[in-house]
Amino acid sequence: MEPPTPIGDADPEAHERHLLGAEYEHEGVPQHARQSLLSVSLVWLGFPMIITGAITGALIVAGLGFKLGLLAIALGNLALFLYVGALSSLGAKSGYNFALLARTTLGLKGYTLASGLLATIVIGWFTVQTGLTAVALNTAFGWNLLLWTVIAGLLYMGITLIGIKALTVLGAVSAPLFVVFGTYAVYAALSESSVSTVVNYQGKGGAAALTMGAAVAIVIALFIDSGTMTPDFTRWAKSPRHAWIATFSAFPFANGVAMVFGGFVAASAASNPDFFALVAGKGGIVAVLAVLFLFANLGSVCSHCLYNAAVGWAHILGTRFRIVTVVAGIIGTIIATTGVWNQFVNWLILLGIVIPPIGAVILTDHLVRTGRRGDRDAFDLEGLPAFRWTPVAAWVIGAASALWSNFNAPQLSNAIVGFVVTAVVYFLLERLPGRQERVVATR
Repeated sequence: MEPPTPIGDADPEAHERHLLGAEYEHEGVPQHARQSLLSVSLVWLGFPMIITGAITGALIVAGLGFKLGLLAIALGNLALFLYVGALSSLGAKSGYNFALLARTTLGLKGYTLASGLLATIVIGWFTVQTGLTAVALNTAFGWNLLLWTVIAGLLYMGITLIGIKALTVLGAVSAPLFVVFGTYAVYAALSESSVSTVVNYQGKGGAAALTMGAAVAIVIALFIDSGTMTPDFTRWAKSPRHAWIATFSAFPFANGVAMVFGGFVAASAASNPDFFALVAGKGGIVAVLAVLFLFANLGSVCSHCLYNAAVGWAHILGTRFRIVTVVAGIIGTIIATTGVWNQFVNWLILLGIVIPPIGAVILTDHLVRTGRRGDRDAFDLEGLPAFRWTPVAAWVIGAASALWSNFNAPQLSNAIVGFVVTAVVYFLLERLPGRQERVVATR
């Protein structure tokens, strides 16, 4: 008998799995590989509890005032919990990542429209957060912007290469650090103000610069992309109940904590409302710890986003997760050197318009099809057409309605408008008498 071939000699992908662990880019995660409730929760916990959330909270409170700002933060996080939790449940039931789940609704080729869009958008978020790391260091200490952008990008890419296990560890480190530094930032802000000043804060200039609908849309938009791709994370959960609990750890808990901290600092009228700079400006050992916190905190969101992008594009291209991680990480780091951070608010508005209808059509599709007696398994990929046009049509109509709402009804949340319209349109299209789905091509 010939000696066994060493792992990886004939199958590079098997060798990669042996060294770093399987990421199941092209198949559902089997039950034996599922992670504990704590592990899956830590993946989501460390993602939204970030400096960007604090900045967003500060933006909302500055635009609405403290009390109305907290209400907008609460409403937006409730919407995220319901939306992300429902998609997380589908991920746990099937073991599918987002790309595989999108296949079940949009077809064997049609899924690339949604999966490709989202996997590209999260590369943009990796870019934004990598750039923010360097901007924060430059603002606080005057460090070279270009050099630290490159260092940050390569570091975050290296973390992502390890896979889902690295995201779990990062969440366990990042979230507690955020609570410590967030509490310190609030304490420092209160040294220049008082609790009564914070509670009675009426917004920048004493007048609201945002509508409630716009503020809720901003809260939703901050994590609507990776929130929609939540099956990438929650496919590792052992049950839908675990997936819902993991979602709760992110929304409202982690995301809400980050935004409230930022809103508190903004409402205190501190001389330096920048969350990181407020702490780093204290100097000494506090500044050193602040730098470590910055890398752990923004490294968490960057690694999560790059993970989403790599899983999505690896499945679309039929290649390996870690190859895409390197390519996407390098592209994102290069783009980060161009100052894309300046487009932050515009990016949020775009996300709020385009993405919620994607999740809406997937959720409605599974609700409709699982309710049909005798219909095929909702997660069965066999026999699917290349394209399913009714969900695509509902997505387009929902996105158009959200766009209309953004410009003509700013008092409403365009994210919620897009979600509701998409769900209703898809449900009605599926109920048309004698409707025969068009199959443009087969596998």
